[in-house]
This record gives sequence, structure tokens and C-alpha cells, in this order.
Amino acid sequence: MWIGACTSAIGTWMQLLAQGWLIWQLSHSARLLALDPILQTIPIFLFSLLGGVLADRFERRHMLMFSQCVQMGVALALTVLVGLHVVKVWHFLCGSFISGFGQAFGGPAYSALIPTLVPKEDMPNAIALNSIQFNAAVMVGPALGGLALAKLGNTGCFALNTLSFLFPIVALMMLTTRFQPEKTTETILDSMKQGIGFIRKQGAMQGLIVLGFCMTALAVPMRTFLPVFADKVFHHGVETNALLLSMSGMGSVVGALAVAGLGNVQRKGRVALSMLVSLGATIAGFALSKSLILSCIMLFLSGAAMMAAFAMVISLVQLIVSNEMRGRVISVYNFAFRGGMPMGNFAAGLFVPHYGAPAVLAANGIALVAVALYFLLAQRRVAAL
Repeated sequence: MWIGACTSAIGTWMQLLAQGWLIWQLSHSARLLALDPILQTIPIFLFSLLGGVLADRFERRHMLMFSQCVQMGVALALTVLVGLHVVKVWHFLCGSFISGFGQAFGGPAYSALIPTLVPKEDMPNAIALNSIQFNAAVMVGPALGGLALAKLGNTGCFALNTLSFLFPIVALMMLTTRFQPEKTTETILDSMKQGIGFIRKQGAMQGLIVLGFCMTALAVPMRTFLPVFADKVFHHGVETNALLLSMSGMGSVVGALAVAGLGNVQRKGRVALSMLVSLGATIAGFALSKSLILSCIMLFLSGAAMMAAFAMVISLVQLIVSNEMRGRVISVYNFAFRGGMPMGNFAAGLFVPHYGAPAVLAANGIALVAVALYFLLAQRRVAAL
């Protein structure tokens, strides 16, 4: 299953490299570049709560297969459109929205499935190692995507992504673990209310959800606007864009390995908040840098800090929640975590044309440092975990 998910993630990042570059070349619009990930995240924001309820009521493996099939269908459609040279920006935007719909149901099921595969004491290691697959994909995917662009063209990137979804589908078919949900007569709305009620009783959980939102709202726009830095700041093409994205992914892999190596470390909350301070500082450093080498270093460090913070926060969420509530609580966390992406990208897309990408990302970095320090020094329920 791990190999299948990793293969799919690499294919996705290969496509994202080509897709982001094509949107920029077709439109030269920072707003449309930001709108693409926004549209992918909106369905997750809208339907993840429903996906969490269904993950507690149905076989999670089947929900994951549905999600993978939807995303493969979108990749196949874009492959045909790009190959026929009739693709428009709105095709990419519609495809991102449909892919996000599939992820809205697959995300809670995938997150809820992980604890059924490993013992509770190994949860932080499992989550960190699981994170490696996606961030290894961020590192390897753009590099392979750059090679595919040079050798096979844009169509090759989309075609390879289409084929990559076959691996997780086959892996899920081979998986022997089953989730047997308890039968219930509750309505879907009542189930949602139970999940939200559980969170309200856990003061620290509320803080973790707020942090999940702030992390993505303030940190993700850095990766979204890398094509702008490659073009406008460093005056290079898609190769530099791939280099910047790969450096961020490489740092993320190192950060995930570090978390896995630490194992069931004490004071996870304090470690997570310290990593958020580092993340904000390195985002600001990247935004203000005029040197490609220094920018690569800042991206590497920010990637490591980002993954360490993400892994620590989701580990705390998984350790607090009970298994029968896991799908619903994880869906609320994903609602905030993934919801921060479109809001952060939307805000950045509004300000970048007026103030420039460096100024906007520097402000994001400083704001993230302020949020982390607030939870570390003032509201200390997360720091106490």
C-alpha cells in the first residue's frame, strides 16, 4: 500500500509541475495560478465532514478506491486534451475541482485507516513515514516531471500520472485489513454533531485544528507561487521551478525522517510549535532572498520544518481521538487543514499582483511565527501536550 500511494503521489506531482507551468504560460496570471489549488481544495473543504462520517460507517478501503478512480479519470481526460493541443485553463480548473471531490472522501478514509495498521505507540513513526511518501514525491516528482517534459512533453507528464493511479488501486485490492463499522441508526447530521462535540470537549484539540488551518493558509502559498519566483525573481524557466520544488520536497523528506527517528518523543506540542517558528522564519527568508543558492537552502529548511510540524500536529490529533470517532474528528481537522489552502492562496493571489510575491510571502512567514509564539507562550494547552 505504501509503494502504491508513493507511486501515485509522484505521478501527481509530475502532473502538477506541468499543469502549473502550462497555466502560467497560457495566462501569465498570478490569480489563475492561485485559483487552481483553490478549486482543488474547495470540495475538500465542503465535503470532508461528510467524508469523515462515511469513513466511520463504511469500508474505508472501498472509499479509497473510489477516490483513486475519480482522480485517474481526471488525469486521463487532461492527458487527451493536452495531447490534442486543445487544452484551456478552464479545463485544468475543472479537473482540479473534480479531483478535490474525490480527495474529500479518500482523505478521511486514508487517515482513519493508518491507526488500524500499526500499534498506538508506533503512531508518530507511522505518520512520519507515511508523510515521507508524499514529500519524497515532491522531491522526485518535479525532477522526473522536468525529465518527462524534456523527453515526452507535457502530454507525457499527464499520461504517466494517469498510469500511476493503477498502483494504489491494485494495492488496495490486495490489502487484507478490513474496517467493520458498528451499525447505527443515527442520521449523518447527528454523527457530524457527535464529532464536533468531541472536539469541543477537548480544549487542546481546538488549538490543534486552529494550528492546522494557520499552517496551510500561511505556508502553502510559498509552494504555489514558486513559478512566479522562477520567472520573475530568478528569470529562469521550468527547470528552476522544478529545482525549487524539489529542494522543498527534499527538506520535507529529511523532516519526516527526523520525526520518525525521534519516535514517541515527549512534549510533542512544544516541538510542533518550535518547528512552526522555524517554518515561518525560513519562509520569510526565502521570500526576501535574491540568491538562488540561498533560496534553495531556505526552501530545504522550510520543507523540513513544515513536515516536522505537520507530522507532530496530526500525530497529536490521532493520539487524542478514539477509533470509533476517528473518521469524523480527522475530517474536521482536514476541513481546517485543507480549508486553509484555498483561503491562503486566495488571499495571496489578491495581494501578489499589487505588492509582489516576495512581500506577501514574507508577511505570511512573520504571521506564522506570531501564531506559533502565541500558542507557545500565551495559550499553552497545545504546548502542554
